[in-house]
Amino acid sequence: MLKSALEVSYLHFNRAKNTYNEIIQYPINRDIYQDDNKIKTIDAFIFRFIKLYDFMGDKLFKQLLIRVGDYKDNMSLIDVLDKLEKLEIIDHADQWLDYRTIRNKLTHEYPDNEAEMIEGIKMALVFFVEIEAILNGINSFIEKKQLLL
Repeated sequence: MLKSALEVSYLHFNRAKNTYNEIIQYPINRDIYQDDNKIKTIDAFIFRFIKLYDFMGDKLFKQLLIRVGDYKDNMSLIDVLDKLEKLEIIDHADQWLDYRTIRNKLTHEYPDNEAEMIEGIKMALVFFVEIEAILNGINSFIEKKQLLL
């Protein structure tokens, strides 16, 4: 189950990375709303960013803690994050909750909040790099502890 969760996480990550690499080539400002191709690329990135965030939070973290014997069925997300912090997989439990704020902001796109969406996209691009580090850290932790054997 852990191997599958890691593979699906990397699937979402790699698909998001392709669009991320394209997005960082142009400025994120109001002009992006005039270009349908840029909007498609940003929408694809947002979709995969959200899928990656949700999947890691709902599945990968849980499977990792189950594998190390540190998961209980009644654990809240903050409890899971605290355990990951103790394992030095994330720097701070609040870090993941900050990502959730941006995730939620990106899911509510309205015509009158263009400036907020642009800011959310910029933050998602920053957070994506941080999530990449967390995902790679989990992968290294799994390899170091030989958790897939």
